[in-house]
Amino acid sequence: MEIQPIARVYTGFASKFAVPRQSGLVPQLPGRVVFEPPYRDPAALRGLEEFSHLWLLWEFSQNRRSGWSPTVRPPRLGGNRRWGVFATRSPFRPNPLGLSCVALQCIEPDTPQGPVLHILGADLADGTPVYDIKPYLPSADCIPQATGGFTDRVEKPALAVQCPPALLEQVEPALREPLLQVLALDPRPAYHSDPQRVYGFGFAGLEIKFTVIGDTLYVQSIEPHTVC
Repeated sequence: MEIQPIARVYTGFASKFAVPRQSGLVPQLPGRVVFEPPYRDPAALRGLEEFSHLWLLWEFSQNRRSGWSPTVRPPRLGGNRRWGVFATRSPFRPNPLGLSCVALQCIEPDTPQGPVLHILGADLADGTPVYDIKPYLPSADCIPQATGGFTDRVEKPALAVQCPPALLEQVEPALREPLLQVLALDPRPAYHSDPQRVYGFGFAGLEIKFTVIGDTLYVQSIEPHTVC
């Protein structure tokens, strides 16, 4: 079976660094789903506006590699213990496919790029290819008594974020709170703890640089993002 992207997601994240580790962790983080030319027929979306949430099936396009391993080291556990690849959501899989549940904010029906879905809560980098979209069905997809395996034993409190107001003013107002929530999730790999290291990532055309000391993240600078 051959599959091809039907759309791409745009979220403002220039790379996978700092992208939330799961969908819904930053509920107000905006994104757009733009369909590829063969799939821009509005008829394909008929009825979708009645659903509040969607499933996106997509590719870990920034983690392409040959071969696979039956075990992986989930970053959430500090990368110190191996688990079966099918017991994790690691991007390093036999088929590099991801699954995300996002909120459907609205459908913009008539744009130069065809109909565009405006979504919230995505965990994808800019340009991520999407292979399918399905409506979320509360009657079938919500299982209140479900257990989360070893992830239920992993607790990581949110960081306190210190960002000078003058720096935050450079961010589009609608994106300021989502950015602060992204930072509070601690974008660093779990095994990084160097308080002297300055980290950076691209977001919404800006380069965000920060350090982490203890349980507090300090934003050092927010500047226009340049691509080398």
